[in-house]
Amino acid sequence: MEANGSAAPRGRDKSRVVTLREVADAAGVSTSTVSRVLDDRVPPSRSATAERVRAVADQLGYRRNTFASSLRRGQTATIGVLVPRLSDTVMALMFEAISRAATRLGYFTVVATTGDDPTHEAEAARTLLARNVDGLIIASSRRDDPLPRELREQGVPHALVLRTDGISPSSIGDDEAGGYLAVRHLIDLGHTDIAVLSGPLFTSTATGRLAGARRALREAGISVDPEWIVETTFGIESGEEAGRRLFGSATRPTAVFAANDNLAIGVLAAAHQSSLSIGDDVALVGYNDIPLAHLLPVPLTSVRTPFDQIAATALDLMLMQAPVENPIRRALPTLIPRKSSGPHRGSDPRH
Repeated sequence: MEANGSAAPRGRDKSRVVTLREVADAAGVSTSTVSRVLDDRVPPSRSATAERVRAVADQLGYRRNTFASSLRRGQTATIGVLVPRLSDTVMALMFEAISRAATRLGYFTVVATTGDDPTHEAEAARTLLARNVDGLIIASSRRDDPLPRELREQGVPHALVLRTDGISPSSIGDDEAGGYLAVRHLIDLGHTDIAVLSGPLFTSTATGRLAGARRALREAGISVDPEWIVETTFGIESGEEAGRRLFGSATRPTAVFAANDNLAIGVLAAAHQSSLSIGDDVALVGYNDIPLAHLLPVPLTSVRTPFDQIAATALDLMLMQAPVENPIRRALPTLIPRKSSGPHRGSDPRH
């Protein structure tokens, strides 16, 4: 090896672990400089020294030992993630997005499910913390959830994702804006008889989307039958049950905003059972734009949630050491129009 480390030895044993000291000697810098330059948890420096260090590390085949460096800091490079259930497509997508964001930062993720039960949530959090995770990302919080408060009091690094209690660091979609977009779209298509399936109102997602829907209706001067504002779970079965009730009444809505895509799929099933055509007899808008949405027999109009953006922001919030001035970050959703919301209706009469 030359003194300046400009070339790696040709016969190097690729199975041997290259140390920070070797990289430092080859690059002509200190080990602390090498450690700082090669720490992928911080923005990369573009200085000439940093570029030289990275080039030498590549030549030598250096691989950062995340586990060892974490142990030196008293950390495990592992993040715990709490979700209500992985059978929920949205929560599975959220966990995958968190995992991708964590991997880019050199962390590994471990998931636990809570069943949307506060007791199970607390038990799962204790179990993950007992395994020395470096922090928690929580997608299962309720608006009155005691867990975030307890974590704040104990100084446990954490961030809420998708849902917020309004206090703890949170990375969420702008649910009120999304609910507004969905119902404004239906109003712009000529609908005035609009039902809203809100989801469970113990979540900030449901209350936000319902608030946005009500704002759009209020701005348009539309009064909705109170029985057409239906609190539900976020499951397909709940959407089907609510749809059957709406479509079986003497006066039915011409349009439905379902506060997530699973609910919308249930409504689609109920419409089929009532011999109603989605997109023609009934306009339908969902929320989250899960991968199945555009593959349904009638492609589903949906409000797209930017999961990767939300996940990356949640990791940033959790890893910050100091209190954040703006602890609740909202990512803007996007309306994706498809066939399920149908054509413009003009001044069609009430059904």
